[in-house]
Amino acid sequence: MEPARRRRRPAVSCILCRKRKIKCNRGTPCSNCMRSKNATCIYTNAPPPVSETRRQGTFVEPSQTRERPGVGSETASPLTPSTLSTTAPTNTAAETPCITIVDTHSPLNSNDTPNNSRTAPEEPTSACPAAAYTPFSTFTRNSRVETRPLNVSGDFYFHCEHRLASQPQAVKRSVTHKTRLFGPSHWANSAIMLYDMLHVLERSLRDETSNVLRYEKRCKALARIIKARRAPPWPCPPSPELPARAMCDALIERYLSTSEAVLRVLHIPSFRRDYEALWDLSSTPDPAFRVQLKLVLALGAVTYDSAFSLRPFAIRWIYEAQTWISAPEFKHQLVLPSLQTGILLHCAREAVGVGEDMVWAGVGTTLRMAMYMGLHRDPSGLGPKKKSPLIAEMRRRLWNTILELALQTSLTSGGPPLFNLDDFDTEPPGNFDDEQLSRESQEAPVPKPQAEFTQTTIAIALRKMLPQRLAIAKYINDLSSRASYAETLRLDAELREAYKTLTRSLHTCKSPSGGPPDFVLRSLEMVLRRYFLALHMPFFSPSFRESEFAYSRRVVVDTALRLWRAAFPVPLSLSPESAELDDPLARISTCGSGLFGTVAIQGFVAVAVELKTLIREEESLGLLGPGEVRPDLLLALQDFKAWSWKAMEAGETNSKVHLVSSMIFAQVEAVRKGLDETQAAEYIEKAAEEAEERSLRLLEEVEARTRPIQEVEAVGVGVEAGSSILDTPPEAWGTEDWDYMVSDFLVDPTGTENLSWVFQSAFG
Repeated sequence: MEPARRRRRPAVSCILCRKRKIKCNRGTPCSNCMRSKNATCIYTNAPPPVSETRRQGTFVEPSQTRERPGVGSETASPLTPSTLSTTAPTNTAAETPCITIVDTHSPLNSNDTPNNSRTAPEEPTSACPAAAYTPFSTFTRNSRVETRPLNVSGDFYFHCEHRLASQPQAVKRSVTHKTRLFGPSHWANSAIMLYDMLHVLERSLRDETSNVLRYEKRCKALARIIKARRAPPWPCPPSPELPARAMCDALIERYLSTSEAVLRVLHIPSFRRDYEALWDLSSTPDPAFRVQLKLVLALGAVTYDSAFSLRPFAIRWIYEAQTWISAPEFKHQLVLPSLQTGILLHCAREAVGVGEDMVWAGVGTTLRMAMYMGLHRDPSGLGPKKKSPLIAEMRRRLWNTILELALQTSLTSGGPPLFNLDDFDTEPPGNFDDEQLSRESQEAPVPKPQAEFTQTTIAIALRKMLPQRLAIAKYINDLSSRASYAETLRLDAELREAYKTLTRSLHTCKSPSGGPPDFVLRSLEMVLRRYFLALHMPFFSPSFRESEFAYSRRVVVDTALRLWRAAFPVPLSLSPESAELDDPLARISTCGSGLFGTVAIQGFVAVAVELKTLIREEESLGLLGPGEVRPDLLLALQDFKAWSWKAMEAGETNSKVHLVSSMIFAQVEAVRKGLDETQAAEYIEKAAEEAEERSLRLLEEVEARTRPIQEVEAVGVGVEAGSSILDTPPEAWGTEDWDYMVSDFLVDPTGTENLSWVFQSAFG
């Protein structure tokens, strides 16, 4: 008689602990995986809830972290690396909710082991009490969200939502850095895909004989000095000084043909009338209009020349406007001219790069101010007093522009749009040219046919695609949203159909001048196509492992190339370095900040990762050789390197973008040349050193040009005329004058230098 077989108990430890035959605390992730820096902590079966007596974290009720979807999002408890609570979707609303709390307040360094580690982090806990359920929660017992710090000094926390077999496919990601949370559409979420490529370079950068880090520290110190000299003192009250009349005229025309042609803010005849009155010595100047004018000049300065020579003046004009608009007198701001100034301030800050990361928050304030003024209600239904045609149309235009800014900054910052289609009933702007509207006329003009191109056609076109784009922004960035690939494909189809219809109608538009300007069409393409990039980027990395996401891979790469060619129809790498960029959109993309910077980095990531994958595939098949890799991707990668350098020539002080682009391009070239590991490391390090040396010399020249005369005479600087800091012995660089300017992230607190400065660079 065979002995009765013992029933096999279900495994409760994670796979790694079972393999190592060590005790698992059943956390998510478990303490052993956290200590060993395991990227994933996987259970065959879901870990059982930990009892109340074993809790070490602080339980967060669902009602504390989430209210009804779309309501109360601004009152949610703050998210910090020490207490992170995220969840995945549920298939059954009646399931008991489970919130996983992961404490990553004290992440271990990659060199730490259980034997020599520092104080270990608190063990994560899971709790699923039935009393925590609310009707609006969407939590499930089997949900697990891994929160792991990237091993770059423990500064970055990537929150990735894992898919379970019984749930819809979902990929959601965000990044916590210092006090900021970058949502899924922020470019930082895509930059993580380059980490394995950068990690290959870490070994060469640890060499004590390498000058790359030394050069980088000096570049950072010079950048801080240059930026400090550009910024005026705060507060900066508006001054009456203006550039010469000819310069003002040129900058205004630049603004009207670029920014105003896409985002309608001004009534151009009224603006010109007030501008002429400003130069009339017999009239009393209006301080509010002078502030507005300076913001127009700042936006025009971005495209004035390819070197952005007016950058210091543009920064001062923005500071003056910020001081003026911050005055604690609120009622005078509740008028249309003040609202126009606020919109121009947001546009100028983003274009010039003055606190551009915070524009999304400022646009939210402007959106609420516009609602307070009633712009979210159509003028035809407001009060017994009928609005004049000009006022009514300007209210529609300004509301339309505010919605567009809220949507665009939402995608750039990774934050939710914070408005819905049912929050307003304001009609889209009419198809008018500005000359059809006047201050004196009370008769409503007749709008031109939709087939006729006017100064408002682009604003109307953007409004037509607002529902599709808003749905995508909410789908990507809203906290209550759960991404599934089927929903991604549905939104892609809707956006693609609307985009095709819109482009066909625009290309058939006619006007006395012949149709839409080339700048307007290319700008519109950049604004709209970036939604395809944001929509499919979360599935780009999984597409290399799972064939079902192959469509996303193709869309991301194709969109990245199209966006790049919209900005630079002529490849930058094929033109002489000294060539003047006389194309307005190319100048905005090179001299300005904001939209294109985000698109460029995301496109660079997509192209670099795609090239890396293709090279590996070709290499594994033994087919790699001259001309085997896609030349269009290689050209785009080389273009990004050229763009990063031209941006520095135009006043960009961050040298790390040029450094990273040079290193990754060198890595691709090393593989194409068939270099072995040692030769490739030397080749990459040489490229990095050349890039940093080049950047250092440029920043030295800029610093010397911006150095006050008094400082030169008083200090003497210690570097002879015509010489370079590179001619100074490296040991002389670490003087007290420079130490306090070097950022903390350049020093690894554990004593081992890593790539934290590469990722930190883009976060300021």
